[in-house]
Amino acid sequence: MATDATAKFKNPDFIPDFHPEKLTPSTHDGLHFWQFMIAGSVAGCIEHMAMFPVDTVKTHMQALGSCPIKSVSVRQALNSILKSEGPSALYRGIAAMGLGAGPAHAVYFSVYETCKKRFSNGDPNNSLAHAASGVCATVASDAVFTPMDMVKQRLQLSNSGYKGVWDCVKRVMSEEGFGAFYASYRTTVLMNAPFTAVHFATYEAVKKGLVEVSPESVDDERWVVHATAGAAAGALAAVVTTPLDVVKTQLQCQGVCGCDRFKSGSIGDVVKTILKKDGYKGLWRGWIPRMLFHAPAAAICWSTYEAGKSFFQDFNQQKDTGTVT
Repeated sequence: MATDATAKFKNPDFIPDFHPEKLTPSTHDGLHFWQFMIAGSVAGCIEHMAMFPVDTVKTHMQALGSCPIKSVSVRQALNSILKSEGPSALYRGIAAMGLGAGPAHAVYFSVYETCKKRFSNGDPNNSLAHAASGVCATVASDAVFTPMDMVKQRLQLSNSGYKGVWDCVKRVMSEEGFGAFYASYRTTVLMNAPFTAVHFATYEAVKKGLVEVSPESVDDERWVVHATAGAAAGALAAVVTTPLDVVKTQLQCQGVCGCDRFKSGSIGDVVKTILKKDGYKGLWRGWIPRMLFHAPAAAICWSTYEAGKSFFQDFNQQKDTGTVT
């Protein structure tokens, strides 16, 4: 959530309009509950599907012991994938991503909007309320996304032995039990909480800076501002939380294609194994593709979600005035 979960923090209601004096409370709450869900779901799917090949490279680099990847180099990882199975290998598991990203983002934005309404007490600039709402949304959406994320990562590994999404689900259920689908849930939540905090803080700072540089062109370049600020925020948040993402990948891919199997789901146990095998650099495996994933992914999701909101706002306005054909 991606985690690649990321996207989950991209509600533009968190960002006041560039001309807040023009806003009314209805501007923020003018969309129906289901419209927030659809806009978020579409944005999440487009974000993750567009950047899926980069996510595949990252997964290979982070899965210690996975075959045939041994190097932490992005180029070597990509070349090994292409040579062993061809370009199609970069998209293995994309069906699982599609099945998970849509519902997860719908849950995220719906929970976010509900909590924001309760926590903000009518104040659209209440940053603490937005942060708390983001945490609640993260916990809920990760509960939906984690099982399919696990399936996706196992399918991404070369020679994993799984024929597809359904085959992976059946075999994991019969061989490892239902708990295997949530082996990384705690780590995922612990990763996405600081990810969300860093993302929000960075987004606000960059957006404010861009507005101050060229305030006269803000209205004409609003999507550019959202995309640029989102990209910067996504990149920084991704780098900072890479160690926890490595731990998450290890837990989700354990026992597959030579990856270690852990007796417990303890984060400390996984970290000790990584340090023993690969040193501290092992905790930073895949930070480059993770950054390259989240920077454009955040830009895509911000822009798409904003476009979706604008569409529904125009639709609702036309419906209220009776101009909808």
